[in-house]
Amino acid sequence: MSIAIIAPYKKDIPVWKETFKKLAPELTLEIYPDIKNAKEVDTVVVWQHPHGLLRDFPNLKLICSMGSGVDHIVADPNLPENIPVTRIVDPRLTYSMTNYVIMGILNYHRQFTRYQADKVTKSWDMSNPEIDISVGVLGTGQLGGDVLDKLAAIGIPACGYGNSPKEGYRHSYYHGEALDDFLKRVNVIVCLLPLTERTEGFLNKDLFRRFNPGTYLINVARGKHLVEEDLLHALSEGWISGALLDVFIQEPLPVEHPFWDHPQIMITPHIACITMYEAAVPQILENRRRLHAYEPLANQIDLSQGY
Repeated sequence: MSIAIIAPYKKDIPVWKETFKKLAPELTLEIYPDIKNAKEVDTVVVWQHPHGLLRDFPNLKLICSMGSGVDHIVADPNLPENIPVTRIVDPRLTYSMTNYVIMGILNYHRQFTRYQADKVTKSWDMSNPEIDISVGVLGTGQLGGDVLDKLAAIGIPACGYGNSPKEGYRHSYYHGEALDDFLKRVNVIVCLLPLTERTEGFLNKDLFRRFNPGTYLINVARGKHLVEEDLLHALSEGWISGALLDVFIQEPLPVEHPFWDHPQIMITPHIACITMYEAAVPQILENRRRLHAYEPLANQIDLSQGY
């Protein structure tokens, strides 16, 4: 039996292939679209696979995401039934993502973007060098919890919001109908929500008008969380003071997109969190071993929840 890598838009497939061969030289590895024997594939490693394609593998037993996100998998309306889906969990992913978020928060807190603009105009402005902030984290899983831990360590007030209650949670926490209470406490919002049918478009005009005026937004989760035209409207209305965005509905971001030239929007090219091959491939191989040994899989998602 073999593994197939299906990631038509990723440019680093040769590195994935090299890492698999290094760690499992005996393995038969197929690379989409040049898959020679679909009947032999029992495991697929995917990122933004063509919807419906996975039904072409009659002996498929395991679907593995190439990263921590699985929304690109569960969005497939023709996903084969009763096949486990796993994701990558790596401390380095958490380290990279949450350090990026802390960087964005501190950049806003100490206004380094403003000082970069002042440098261009040779303006020496010492007024208001620090903005008082209180941070709200949407999504309190592994990543959100780590952000809250780091903020607590440096003394920045913060609280989390999630879908369901968390008994004995180590940070101030809101859930469900308490969203407005959560929003009243904060003036920096970090989105780390999983992308599901319920959370797609969550960052929208209705939410923004409930923000404390001038709230700063950081989105590092998924582009589809944000209604992009609503962000532009919220900025023009003053509901939001600015935004740091690492993810977008269309990537790469089209050159004609208004975000490129907007003075209140900072963008990065989906680099907040990068999968480390040497960490990801062993997890995939281990889960394949567990599959064949009839052992519980690691980092298996709940398809009914979408994460």
